[in-house]
This record gives sequence, structure tokens and C-alpha cells, in this order.
Amino acid sequence: MKMKTALLGAVACMAFAPAAFAERGSDGNVKVLYSQAVSIMNAYLSSGTKDVEVGSLVLEPLAGFDEVGAVFPRLAAELPSFENGGISEDQTSITWKLKEGLLWADGTPFTADDVVFTAEYCMHPEGGCAQLAKYEGVKSVEALDPLTVKVTFTGPKPNPFTAFVGSTSPILQKAQFANCLGAAAPTCTDANFMPIGTGPFMVTDFKVNDSVELAANPNYRDPAKPTFATLSVKGGGDAASAARAVMETGEFDYAWNTQINPELQMQMNSGGKGKFVSGFGTLVERIEMNMTDPSPDLPEGERSTAKHPHPILSDLRVRKALSMAIDRSLLVEVGYGEAGRPTCNLVPAPAIYASPNTDCMMQDMAGAKALLDEAGWTVGADGIREKDGKKFKLLYQTSVNPVRQDFQALVKGWWNELGVDVELKSVDAGVYFGGDPGSPDTFQKFYADVEMYANNFDGTDPEPYVAQYTCEKAPRPETQWQGENINRFCDPAYDALVAELIQTRDEAKRAEIIIRLNEMLTKDTYTIVPLVDRGRLSAHSNTLGGVVLNVWDSEMWNAQDWFRVK
Repeated sequence: MKMKTALLGAVACMAFAPAAFAERGSDGNVKVLYSQAVSIMNAYLSSGTKDVEVGSLVLEPLAGFDEVGAVFPRLAAELPSFENGGISEDQTSITWKLKEGLLWADGTPFTADDVVFTAEYCMHPEGGCAQLAKYEGVKSVEALDPLTVKVTFTGPKPNPFTAFVGSTSPILQKAQFANCLGAAAPTCTDANFMPIGTGPFMVTDFKVNDSVELAANPNYRDPAKPTFATLSVKGGGDAASAARAVMETGEFDYAWNTQINPELQMQMNSGGKGKFVSGFGTLVERIEMNMTDPSPDLPEGERSTAKHPHPILSDLRVRKALSMAIDRSLLVEVGYGEAGRPTCNLVPAPAIYASPNTDCMMQDMAGAKALLDEAGWTVGADGIREKDGKKFKLLYQTSVNPVRQDFQALVKGWWNELGVDVELKSVDAGVYFGGDPGSPDTFQKFYADVEMYANNFDGTDPEPYVAQYTCEKAPRPETQWQGENINRFCDPAYDALVAELIQTRDEAKRAEIIIRLNEMLTKDTYTIVPLVDRGRLSAHSNTLGGVVLNVWDSEMWNAQDWFRVK
């Protein structure tokens, strides 16, 4: 039986009239288009934003980040603090109180045991967790009672809102995933594709790299939400066709990541059926350098692993030269217009954490050529550089996307001018970001010399983001090719600085360390070559209400509040 919401007061009724008197499921179906098709619904087995975001409609964390980056409770009764005793005075623990009466979609109780299990799942020594950095510094997680969870850290942790906070760290149902620990994690197909969650929706049908059908969760904690009875996610195609399906044809209600050039944006705005929503956060388009050898001549299981350093890119001078050849301002002009800004940083925001480094801003072809000469790469008769009988050839891969293919063409031209032979490869985005350990084409497996993509971090504190690049987080066969350290970068000094950051309380000192870590990856080593600080750009129909773009968490963060504009 459908239940009506209670009166929210005169002012609230005026402000939220379309949703205030809604009934669960009263607005029928809402159609969402992800140009990168969903491959899995379990965020712990994918670094792909599309998988994390669609999965967040079902699986929830204890707390999330709102549209301004502030932490707010989801499954927690309140945010732990010093005042309520939730954060210990010495900052070595955080205690979460869960909301009473929470149910999983199957009607069983949500308890502290599920939270404890989730930590065990991601931190399992024999498994691979795509979000392990969220648990950096976690010593133990224990259930004090059915509604209380205590997380103890290895030392003082000034930012305790990492594990179980944000869409990349949701809670798994222990009963469903109990047999999926360690190496068994990717084999649990039913659980990974159709997880039982606490979110506003539940999966009714899942087609890998194609579509997801969801229905309103009958046990969702707010009896009036979601107002949509069903939510359909279609994947595939490209950003331009996704935007067109909302802005011009009206076939879909929401299109995620409409990464199209400024001319197309202006053109589509005249369609009259929708609107673009955009905002800057921490999303950086960049080129990643593979520090290991991806050669297919190596035995399977050894390619792109620490056993074999990269024969060309292990030289800092080479990596720096490749960066110096890039005209970032032109990339912004071609690909993003006002929705992009040239950057030399992996962490572009918040401002306190952004490095003042601008060394990469000016293209320097002459300097790049001189560096390659110094490194011993001389131009051969065919115009391609060579050294010790080896040609300078790179495989440069990214996902299928018109802007990315434009970038590939431009960068290839600049690198060709240096005397580098460049082979381009574009992979279907659903596969590229899918995390399938059996696929040779995922960005985690990195069977290429360089690759390009963009991602960002939850919330406004970059601690878990920079912690991704510690040595042990490199994807490898032993972790089912999961891991956030995509480049296989490994520097004990970096790891030590991350450990220091985790226990640093002074905000100015924390900012200093984060800037230093950013520069170790970019300015010092050119392991990561940032290109563009990208604004998020998505589109929704004029008939879809309640949409609030969130650049600090999942774009689906408030789908329970969406409604049909009558």
C-alpha cells in the first residue's frame, strides 16, 4: 500500500511542492543514459565511475557528500564528532551509530555486522579491491552492538571520513557476499550484478555492458521515495548521441558525462527539450605513463607488472619530453571551451590543496627534442627516434569518445614531431572502465604504453586519492588486476609521506603534504601528465525535477528525490 508523506510545513510545501505530496512509484519510469555502459554494480570491483555511480542507486555508504562537498549521514543516525563522542579525543577511532529499523531490499535487518564484513571484504589480503585507499590507516572494524560500529586506526587520523563514506565505499550485505571474499570476489556474478542494497532502487535485470533495469526498493527508509517506480539505465554509444537523446529527441531523461565540444553544446541547447548542468570539482583528464613493460612478448601474468620495467618510459627525461610537447591550451579550446582549464596538477581543488605548479602550461617542442637527444634517442633515417637498435614506438589507448579521439590525434601529431611513432587505440568505454580481470582492454590492466582518462575523488579531502599511488596498490594478477595505482608507480618516500599525511592534524601541514605528493607524481616524475581540469557536464530533460549536480560524489546521489514535472 502506498503511503503519503507527512506535511512538511507551509514554507517547505511551497519550496518542494512537486515532491512533497508524492507517493512511492507514482511517477512511473525514468530513463537514464550512460554513454559508458555499466559492467558491474559492485564499486569494490571497478574503478569505473559509471559502475560506481549506477551501483550507488542500490548500495549505500554510512555517509555521503552533498553538492557542496559536505559530509552528511545516509545509513548513519548522525555524523560522528568530538561533541557527540563519535570521534575519539586522540583521533584514533570513529564510532558510527546506525539508523534504527533499516532494512535491506530483501526485508532483512541491516546491522553493524554488514559494515564489519564490508571492511573485511575490501581489506582481504588475498583479494583485489578497487577502493582500498578508502581503508588506508584502518586497523580494525568491530561491531559494538547491532547498531554501533567502531573503526580503529593505526594512529591519529584527522580525516576519519574515508571508509564507508561516499559512493566508492558502500556497505555490502554480509549474507549475500559471505562466500565472495579474497580471490573469490570476481566469481560471485549474481551478487556483483544484482546486489541487495539499502538504496532507493533494486536491480531487476542486468545485462553486462548494455543495460540495467531497477525498481523502487519496497523497504527504502523513506516511505514516500523514490517517486519513480522504475529506473532504466541504458549504456553505450557516445557522449554526443547521449546528449542528443536528452536535449533534442527527448528519448531519455538524464544523460551522464556529456563530454562534447562547445560548438555541439550550443547547437543542442536550441533543441528545447532539456538543459545542460555543469560544475567544476576535481575531475582531471590526464595521460598516464606505464612504468612497467606491457609487451605481448612477455609471458601472460608478467606483462605490465613490476617484474619488467618499461624499456622506454622508465627514463624521466623521456616522460618529461612527452609532456613538454603538449599544448594544453589548444586541447581545452578544442575539447571543452569554458568547461575546461589547462592544468599541471592531479589535484586541482579545493584551492588549499592545489599546487602552484604551472611548469607544463607552455608547449616547448625545442626543449622536448633536446631532452630526447640527451636521453640518447636519436632520429633515424625514417624520422623515428631509436636507441640501441630499438625504435621509439608507443601504444596510446583511451576510451571511445569524440573529444578523446580529438585529443589522441593532436597528441599523436605533437609526438610524431618529436620523432615518436605512435599507435592509437580506442576501447569501448564499458570495457575500458569495466574492471573485468579476464579482459586485456581494461585501463587497470594497462596493456599499453600510455593511456588517457579522467577521474576524481569523493568529497573535498584528497587524502584517499593521493593514497592510491602507494606501492602495494598496483594492479597485478594476485589482485585480480584490481588496484588504484594504475601506473605501477613505486617510491618508498611517497609511501612514507602518505603515512605521515594520514596522521597529520594541522590543516596547513596537511595541505603542504598533499601538494608535495601531487608534485611527486606530476612535476617531479611525470608519471602522471595532467592535461585538463574538466568541469562535469551532464544533461537532463525539462520534465525531470529534483536534479542537483554533485561534483563531489555520485551524480545519482539524490535520485530518490527526482520527480516528474507535471
